Amino acid sequence: MELIGNAHTMSELVAYAAGSVVSKTLIDKKVGTVTLFSFDAGQGLSEHTVPYDAFVQIVDGEAQVTINGEPHSVAAGQMIIMPANIPHELKAVKRFKMLLVMIRA
Repeated sequence: MELIGNAHTMSELVAYAAGSVVSKTLIDKKVGTVTLFSFDAGQGLSEHTVPYDAFVQIVDGEAQVTINGEPHSVAAGQMIIMPANIPHELKAVKRFKMLLVMIRA
C-alpha cells in the first residue's frame, strides 16, 4: 500500500493484535518520525524519557498517559504533548491507537 500521495483512514493502517503492541512507521526521516501504534487492553510502554518533545494523538480508544508521575486520561480525538527529558509512560485503559510524532530538530 503506497502511503505517499494517497488518502488513508489512519485508524485502518494498523490492526489490533491480542496481547500486543503493533507499530507502523509512516515517515522516518533524520529530523523525525511519524508512527502509528495499536495497543491491546492492558498493554503499554514503560516509563522512559526522550531528548525531544513527543506529540501523541489518540485515534481510537482511550489511553492513560503518565507524565512526570501525573496520569492523564486521553481519548479518541484528543492529543497530548510529552515534553523532552521528562519521564512518561503509556497504558491502554481500553485498547487504543495513537499517532506519535517526534521531531528531532
